[in-house]
Amino acid sequence: MRSLKLKHLIPAAAMALALVTGAAQAQHHPGMGGQGMGPLMGGRVEHMLDLVDATDAQRTQIKTIMDAARSELKTQHETLRSLHEQGLTLFAATNVDAAAIEALRQKGSAVHEQVSKRMSQAMIDVARVLTPEQRTKLAAKLKQRQARMAEHMKSRGGQ
Repeated sequence: MRSLKLKHLIPAAAMALALVTGAAQAQHHPGMGGQGMGPLMGGRVEHMLDLVDATDAQRTQIKTIMDAARSELKTQHETLRSLHEQGLTLFAATNVDAAAIEALRQKGSAVHEQVSKRMSQAMIDVARVLTPEQRTKLAAKLKQRQARMAEHMKSRGGQ
């Protein structure tokens, strides 16, 4: 009976760890995900704005938007890091506590949702500063970048 319970708890623990670790990694590596805003959140704002010939006024507005988003996301990053540590502790415990792991997973999911909402709001705010032509050009550049990254990963044996 005990081995049956453990058999079911190990995948739950692994899933909770993956969720928390994945969310923490997405925060730690801003270029991963973020509703297409990775390059802007990852400190490549100037390069992206150069690509669309942004005006000085647009650059100032977008820098302010992204600085505010980065500042707000630091709290979530710290929370995700803490959840990751808690997940490791739960996983290494002598007795695996399924309820605690599930609670941790739910917390991680809620923080991930906050991050997603904040990133979406930043994307909307940036979109309102850029012209439709600039947004189209930026989206095309981001698609090209994504395709290059996918090809790079494929050539390295990744997905």
